[in-house]
Amino acid sequence: MQVAKTGFVFVIATAGIMVSAQQAVQNPPGTPAGGGRKGGLPNLGRTTFPQQTRKLAPPEVLARGKAVYGVNCSGCHGPDLRGGDQGGPSLLRSLVALGDQHGEEISPIIHGARQEQGMPKFNLNDADTTAVAEYIHSVLATVEGAGAPPRSADPSKLNVLVGNAQAGEAYFRANCANCHSVTGDLKGIGANYADPRILQNAWVSGRLAGGRGGRGVKPSTVTVTFPDGQRLEGELIREDDFIVTLMLPDGTRKSIARNGDLPKLEVHDPDAAHKKMIFALADKDMHNVTAYLATLK
Repeated sequence: MQVAKTGFVFVIATAGIMVSAQQAVQNPPGTPAGGGRKGGLPNLGRTTFPQQTRKLAPPEVLARGKAVYGVNCSGCHGPDLRGGDQGGPSLLRSLVALGDQHGEEISPIIHGARQEQGMPKFNLNDADTTAVAEYIHSVLATVEGAGAPPRSADPSKLNVLVGNAQAGEAYFRANCANCHSVTGDLKGIGANYADPRILQNAWVSGRLAGGRGGRGVKPSTVTVTFPDGQRLEGELIREDDFIVTLMLPDGTRKSIARNGDLPKLEVHDPDAAHKKMIFALADKDMHNVTAYLATLK
């Protein structure tokens, strides 16, 4: 074997075959002879990236990661990693995603390492975060070029109903039935959401639209109590340390100056229970309840 350097290209000559190092990278082992080009010419347009040569995780890990990603990540980063409707960045050229091996760089971010940069913290266990990382690698392995879309990303095939419906019903009865009813405000809820991801986001946030028109989004209300005992009640428009603005039942807006804690305010947030629940909601329970609600057709 002889090795010669011609300009900036190394040429390897062996057994009568001459191949440039550039062509060797662009046509890795296993590429059909001729690189798939007519006439047997090398396919100089095809490049192999590290994500396309790494060994992927087992199918069961990728399936788990795909499901968890679909529920928790696709809204911001998109089902194909190109960025989603909620404004998350593309992961196709993310240095973290490209440099991560088995979740050691991605997992801390999922657990809240970048909250100051707008990335929320997710209550996922280590197995789920590792599975998400491995799934991201599997999608990156399908890209055609640096930052190009994956070859076969079909968001309609994401299976996010990975929970146990019976366990979800038990959780619902114990934690949700005091405020909601599957024969009342949530009657037929599963038929209202073709996409289980939207269903899950809706019930976790408290923004469910139930059967027969649903309850919609209820605004916060406020009770203002003055030092003389007089009270005003209405829809809360604005509240800060200096002023409170509310909409009275007759449609009149009223702004009231505040001095410290006077007048006294009692804000009634219909979503307070949901906001409190988010901090304690386990990923397993979230998936189970989603699977249960999806059965209520």
